[in-house]
Amino acid sequence: MQVNILDAKNRLSQLVKAAQAGEEVVLANRGRPVARLVGIADGREPAASGVVAWLREHPLPAHARRSAAEIDADLQAERGAWD
Repeated sequence: MQVNILDAKNRLSQLVKAAQAGEEVVLANRGRPVARLVGIADGREPAASGVVAWLREHPLPAHARRSAAEIDADLQAERGAWD
């Protein structure tokens, strides 16, 4: 089913139950599909697909891994260089 965002705000509980039951719920903005509401079976996250699945199967080598703090510090340094 396709539902406009404004209508979805008012019917969220109903739409979540429909998604949990396996129904495809598409959220639309002015009639244009923009998101899909998908139920999660057994309370677990859905199986990864596409790029996420590939990354899980092919993790970065240890020398290329960085923590979130290291990435944030590098971003701040780059932004500081712009001024």
